[in-house]
Amino acid sequence: MKLFLFDFDGVIVDSLAVYEKTVKDNLQKINQPIVQTREEFLELFEDNFYESLKNKGIDLDVFMKAAEDILAQVKIRDMKPFPGIAPVLEALHKNHCLIVVSSNDCASIKEALDIFNYDGYFKEILGSDFMFSKKEKILYAANKFQVALQDIYYIGDTTGDIKEGKQAGVKTVGVTWGWHSKEKMAAAGPDFLFDNPRELMQLN
Repeated sequence: MKLFLFDFDGVIVDSLAVYEKTVKDNLQKINQPIVQTREEFLELFEDNFYESLKNKGIDLDVFMKAAEDILAQVKIRDMKPFPGIAPVLEALHKNHCLIVVSSNDCASIKEALDIFNYDGYFKEILGSDFMFSKKEKILYAANKFQVALQDIYYIGDTTGDIKEGKQAGVKTVGVTWGWHSKEKMAAAGPDFLFDNPRELMQLN
């Protein structure tokens, strides 16, 4: 059995506009509007999202507290699953263990998976309310499900995802249909770089 750890936003669902607005609104709410453009927003994901915020002077406790009201207003149905991802999840989950490892909150992810009928594919959701570090979430999953690091794949769409996957010692899979450009993802040096969801079947 292999362990497939999927980032959520930008890999499973197209949620860039929704998530960008959520973060901007939240920063505005705490009077620290450090993100004005999409480019500035995407820069936060060149490393761990929460570490990037902290490095820019954001108090994460204040940010997360303010996010409670903002997240309650998010319209999950405005997110759309990427074409072609459903049959891949269906095929992989039959023989392997699938988990979501994300910077998003568990409740929003679960609601989206329920709406898209993807909830049966994943054994667990490890979101921001579990812990901030994706590296630590990856290692937690490896230990809980007792899978060797060489049999674990972390699938992400940002350079920060690839960095944390490498730090955890697992195989990294960059996808180019998400938030960061193909050029950025290639420069991060993932073990695999895929342009289409069906290419993930090569890992089955």
